[in-house]
Amino acid sequence: MNSAVKVVAITGGASGLGKAMALRYATAGWRVAIADINDERGAETLKELQALTGDAFYQKVDVRDAAAIEAWRDAIIERWGQVDAVINNAGIASHGGIAESSLEDWDFAIDINLMGVVRGCKLFSQVMKQQGFGHIVNIASMAGLIHSPEMNSYNATKAAVVALSETMLFELAPFGIGITVVCPGFFQTNLAESTRSPDNHAQAHVSKMLATSDITADDIADQVFAAVANKQFMLLPHKSYRNTWYWKRFMPTLYNNKMGQYGAKLAAMRQRS
Repeated sequence: MNSAVKVVAITGGASGLGKAMALRYATAGWRVAIADINDERGAETLKELQALTGDAFYQKVDVRDAAAIEAWRDAIIERWGQVDAVINNAGIASHGGIAESSLEDWDFAIDINLMGVVRGCKLFSQVMKQQGFGHIVNIASMAGLIHSPEMNSYNATKAAVVALSETMLFELAPFGIGITVVCPGFFQTNLAESTRSPDNHAQAHVSKMLATSDITADDIADQVFAAVANKQFMLLPHKSYRNTWYWKRFMPTLYNNKMGQYGAKLAAMRQRS
């Protein structure tokens, strides 16, 4: 192992938060491997990375395919001999009430948002246990902690990622492997492009919510970089969402009343439409 070399692997690394994190690590001199399903964006991001760091590469990977993730992992080890951090970032947005959302949309969300993370954790932890060091970052969401109405599959998959991360925190610590779970709220990114919903207006609604944030992907990338360096487990980048989570934990009656009002408002809107 080369202690002078630091290597990070990032799924969904060609755009949005994944790209921002890749550029942040490249700026710090890390070797960066990005995986994505969009070759055009992958090639564009790779050029930017190569201008910042001495070595980077892109590989097309669908996180629904364990063999593709394993091949990418093996290519990283062959190229650099180690992997210091993996960031399981690839994900999609999903929206819809429990009665309206299709089971196909549920399967799709679970396969990417949850099982994509599971596959990355499983395959990279195998190498990290052999190395005796490493750090796994799982990008969840505040939706994994705060469960708004009509976000059923998204909430469920992100909550599962939080639970998985906490499980691994104690399981992998004896092997020198750290864990960080990141729970951002809405921020400026292209996540809306992937939205699956029975509501034809969902993508526009998600885009609007993302655009209202005053925090950027670059801001969150900086926080992720610091969290990994400090071996911080849970990262909640948005102050406003942190406050809501504190209400849920310490003032549940207030939280339940607010969430109940929001659910009633959504129901009334659906009845009028």
